[in-house]
Amino acid sequence: MNTNRRSFIKKSIIGTGLLTGADLLRNDVFAYESTAGSSKITLNNDDIILFQGDSITDVGRDRNNKNANDTAALGHGYALLAASQLLNKYPAKRLKVYNTGISGNRVPDLQKRWQEDTLAIKPTVLSILIGVNDFWRTIDRGAQTTVEEYKSQYKQLLQETLQKLPNVKLIIGEPFAVKGVGHITEAWYPKFLAYQESAREIAKEFGAILIPYQKIFDNAQKNTPGAYWAADGVHPTLAGAQMMASAWMDCIK
Repeated sequence: MNTNRRSFIKKSIIGTGLLTGADLLRNDVFAYESTAGSSKITLNNDDIILFQGDSITDVGRDRNNKNANDTAALGHGYALLAASQLLNKYPAKRLKVYNTGISGNRVPDLQKRWQEDTLAIKPTVLSILIGVNDFWRTIDRGAQTTVEEYKSQYKQLLQETLQKLPNVKLIIGEPFAVKGVGHITEAWYPKFLAYQESAREIAKEFGAILIPYQKIFDNAQKNTPGAYWAADGVHPTLAGAQMMASAWMDCIK
């Protein structure tokens, strides 16, 4: 564990409130943009990999199935596709891959189930994709969540995680939306951009790898209509899910 992260954990345990200024970790790690191979995650034998998030991660998984490496438990989206590649590529490492994403979740929902659905699993690699519902619910259901609350709650979640799992390797997915497709209207902008920026800032502060999903979908849309990648603008098609899984695998050394 590096010195910066050890210092961060110590401050989180004995201090109050969120870290600011000089306390923040500085680690500009971006999948698809990283030039340093060492910035990627090296998998170890018996690693436990957990995908956590909302419907984009859930994708119809059997929530009663708690088994690792089980197709039904992993759903039908990018988590399953990434898990398939991991297990195929590293058979000797005895990896265990789980998915505990739940459709409709926002950060407050993750907080309520974090102990059971994350900490109790004791992941050594934790991948989180959350944020689109934190904003979307303010558009379609009148939720009063602010971007400041989203960021504060997200940081609290990760502080708790590092206190309990100080050596966990973090991957944070940038919340994304395919503009002009399905649910994604002009009403989303520019407010949704602040949620994306918050996720990027959090990844830096906590020494996490960031997957810039918005840029990835934007680039894909240059040659093929956005609906091909996410039919409703939020939930990926099979092609979009594979693109996300490939981006996720790019985080692995």
